[in-house]
Amino acid sequence: MLGPLPRLLKTSLLLLAVAALGVGCGFGGGGSLTIGYLDWNENVASATLTKVLLEDDLGYDSVELKLADDVGSVYDDLIGGETEAFQDAWMPNHQQYVDEGKGQLEVLKAPWYVGKTKYGIAVPYYMKGVDSISDLDHSGTDMITGIEPGTVLMERIATDVIPRYHLSTYLVEGSTPAMLAELQQDYGMKEPIVFLAWKPHWMNRAYRFHYLSDPKNAMGPFNESQTIHTVARKGLAGDQPAAYALMNHMRLDAGQVAGLEISINDAPNPQTGVRRWLNEGKNRELVRPWVEAAKKAQEE
Repeated sequence: MLGPLPRLLKTSLLLLAVAALGVGCGFGGGGSLTIGYLDWNENVASATLTKVLLEDDLGYDSVELKLADDVGSVYDDLIGGETEAFQDAWMPNHQQYVDEGKGQLEVLKAPWYVGKTKYGIAVPYYMKGVDSISDLDHSGTDMITGIEPGTVLMERIATDVIPRYHLSTYLVEGSTPAMLAELQQDYGMKEPIVFLAWKPHWMNRAYRFHYLSDPKNAMGPFNESQTIHTVARKGLAGDQPAAYALMNHMRLDAGQVAGLEISINDAPNPQTGVRRWLNEGKNRELVRPWVEAAKKAQEE
């Protein structure tokens, strides 16, 4: 027969053991995760959606979103162990970065974006007669408004596109938010602007524009459709089965991505925007299978 003190000690040890089983795992046991991301709208959307579902539906105490300065940095953080996943790997564009972490990284096989991507140099509808990259020197502007330095398309434009077309137009480095702000301003005044565009992205819903043709194929493989994947550190499936399963089952099409991005843009912060989006239409039903898969993975 146990006395009061031994019985209390035994109960405490059992509680500690139960708590320890849940550390880092989520789903009723707390846990934490760090996701690296870039300030690209589809990446903010996918990372914040993952954070909200892990914390609100799967019991995670904390999901940190770590912003990287550029593409190289987001992979350096992942390889170096500072983050555990990155959800905006455009493949095969990012293959060189994945190869640098060979043996340390896993590209989740199925892309989370359902549909064909598009990526290139674009102009608004009102810039008549500018249909090809070869027309850029007569576009009414002498610059291509770019995004973050180090992105593969930015590098390709600088090293291949401008030289092969003998353009006097120059490429301006910046950030995605800065480029979108410039687009909004110039588009509103119908001023000429040459910018980088891609799909999925809310800009395809908000603005009328067209991608420039590339008759010299200077963009090479970037003219082809890409697939967008999550990249995780090796071993995440075993260490964090709920988080891994959630990201592995995520599927969004162009309309859903754009709607989520717009909801985030209209909200005071990304998490509020995600929660509003989840309460709209059939979005809660859309994510339900992902959450159920995560719960099942945690229970196994």
